[in-house]
Amino acid sequence: MTRLTRQQKTSLVVGDSYWTTAAVPGIPSITMSDGPHGLRYQPNHGDNLGLGGSEPATCYPPAVGLASSWNRSLIERVAQAIGEEAVEQGVNLVLGPGVNIKRSPLCGRNFEYISEDPFVSGELGAAWVRGVQSRGVGASLKHFAANNQETARMTVSAEVDDRTLREIYLPAFERIVKREKPETVMCSYNRINGVAAAENHWLLTDLLRDEWGFEGVVLSDWGAVDGAVAALAAGLDLEMPGPQKDSRSALLAALDSGDLDEDVLDLSVERMRRLVRRLRSGTVGVDALPVSDSSPHLDVVERHGLAREAAAESIVLLRNEGSVLPLTPGSSVAVIGEFARTPRFQGAGSSQVTPTRVDAALPAFEEIADVTFAPGYRLDEHVDQQLLHEAVDAARSADAAVLFVGLPPMEESEGFDRDHLNLPADQIALIKAVAAVNPRTVVVLTNGGVVTLEPWHDSVASIVEAWLLGQAGGPAVADVVFGVVAPSGRLTESIPFRLQDTPSYLNFPGENNVVRYGEGVFVGYRYYETVDVPVRYPFGHGLGYTTFEFSDLVASGSSASVRVTNTGSRSGSHVVQLYVGPAASPVSRPVRELRGFEKVMLEPGASMVVTFELDDRAFAYWDTLTDGWLVHGGSYAIEIGHNAHDIALTATVHKRGPAPRKLTLESSVTDLLEHPVTGPVLSFAMRRAGGADELGANVFDMVATVPIRRLMRFPGVGEQMRMLPLLLAVANNPVIRTIAGWFRR
Repeated sequence: MTRLTRQQKTSLVVGDSYWTTAAVPGIPSITMSDGPHGLRYQPNHGDNLGLGGSEPATCYPPAVGLASSWNRSLIERVAQAIGEEAVEQGVNLVLGPGVNIKRSPLCGRNFEYISEDPFVSGELGAAWVRGVQSRGVGASLKHFAANNQETARMTVSAEVDDRTLREIYLPAFERIVKREKPETVMCSYNRINGVAAAENHWLLTDLLRDEWGFEGVVLSDWGAVDGAVAALAAGLDLEMPGPQKDSRSALLAALDSGDLDEDVLDLSVERMRRLVRRLRSGTVGVDALPVSDSSPHLDVVERHGLAREAAAESIVLLRNEGSVLPLTPGSSVAVIGEFARTPRFQGAGSSQVTPTRVDAALPAFEEIADVTFAPGYRLDEHVDQQLLHEAVDAARSADAAVLFVGLPPMEESEGFDRDHLNLPADQIALIKAVAAVNPRTVVVLTNGGVVTLEPWHDSVASIVEAWLLGQAGGPAVADVVFGVVAPSGRLTESIPFRLQDTPSYLNFPGENNVVRYGEGVFVGYRYYETVDVPVRYPFGHGLGYTTFEFSDLVASGSSASVRVTNTGSRSGSHVVQLYVGPAASPVSRPVRELRGFEKVMLEPGASMVVTFELDDRAFAYWDTLTDGWLVHGGSYAIEIGHNAHDIALTATVHKRGPAPRKLTLESSVTDLLEHPVTGPVLSFAMRRAGGADELGANVFDMVATVPIRRLMRFPGVGEQMRMLPLLLAVANNPVIRTIAGWFRR
């Protein structure tokens, strides 16, 4: 093995250009590219900001759309295709997926993220990593961690308590790291509880490496490093982009002064050496085996076909009153809206792909129906009454009107957040005017983040949430609207009535460079369902062109099975969703949490049994007293739902709790009363101490949280409880605690 100089070592842990690492003796350079929904490869090292032109590549639906498919295998196939294009263009590492939680619908980058739910984010993100790395290309899991807004993203401190981090903002990363072993993890820009992610030793070393077992490379988001020495010491291996001469100089100076142990640098150098070796040889992923030469590869046309398939499965049918959809081929249709001929198919920022082609919806509709087109509005949002009148005239005489509306590109992007959830005012006016003259009005939405559907929702027959669908989105919409493909997408985020209803409303995006995650674990549907705040459409919602029923739910503490039947007249897909409702516990918990899902396709009248495995984490919460996952003993609800609000079947299972916690004189009265050994004795002693007759049953409520040491200082109580230290010793005996835990529920 070639021995490197200090200068060469420091070169290896700092990027060489915008997209490449440095080459040193025995370790060649590797090339990176953005690409969560398509490759964004920039030759010649890229421009100054990395946002200029890129080589053409297939643009698949961004995560906001693709995740709505709830289809692991589809996402894996898309990621495989992205990996293939990476190999063809000489890219070794693709920067994705983004699995940050959609804490607020206002986040400008929500189009790149998967869900408001960590289980969905982890499962679908894992499929993406698995697909890319199956082609010998590395993935970069991002943005680690608590990067849930664009406002002040490079400096803001996300103030998050430990339980909320563990239950909401970290599980997707944990699931993917442990199961799929991504080659790299990208740290985020923001601070977490005051410490920059790039310099956060707890995040990058204690948690990611020591607890989760991550063995790959941690690289920075572009420009996230302020102090190269502190970052390297915290566990960061690679600062991007390069070259950063000041960082290299700082590292060398710290080595010379002894402020940086060279062993720390050597550890990162070895991780970089291993990464380069694996990426250059194609031996990446869980099994670290070379990619087989017989692996199927798609050509440009086939990739476009996959993009169309993915787009169609990403579409969510929100509303379909009177079964207006699917429309009849050959009927007269007024296609209204500039987005029908000038599609917006991806978000702005670092993920922007140069597509190999773009297919609009209008030509696809014209191939199927008798179409009259009217633009209806201008994309610059200037009101044009003439366009509105022309659209109304077209709609008045058509069998159906299909309105393409949505958010203009300048309203959502990486780098800034939205400040409202509304469609442009001229588009709302257009919807109302068209719906007034045609009762068979279908609204097709184009948006990267959730929009409110008020006040026009009830005036239209059907609403199609088409998100951002990539380069083949236009024909995919036509496929769904005319029934060539049955809609099967489901919401991975709730659609609220109002921005004020959202759980983070009072805290997003923070102030004075600090954002407080005051809603805690009650994010998205966890909040709406627990406090009974109605939403326009709940998490998991989506309609199809057939119907499904559930039956025969059988559940235990480790698994559940349910039969799903297609009760309609045509084939279709449904997402079976399993939620767990918590047992009574000492902490506030959401009324239900998603713990499993499967997408099934069934012919009319067919049925199948879907089985879910449930580990202890499905029932656990993060216990801040023990810094670990805890399953509280008691009865849990196993719920099978069509979405987070519509629960069809429920079963009850019992889980045993852990052995009681060790008791001390600092334990509260409640701690001792709930303990199976000390509880009966303490109850008797407290009655003997007197005062219960005067105060009645409320005496226990008054002292419930009082530490025993303080209670014993009251006259008479200490005398009655003089044997308590001996009782605590007995209760804390390991054998007694184990037996007590076994019988505790």
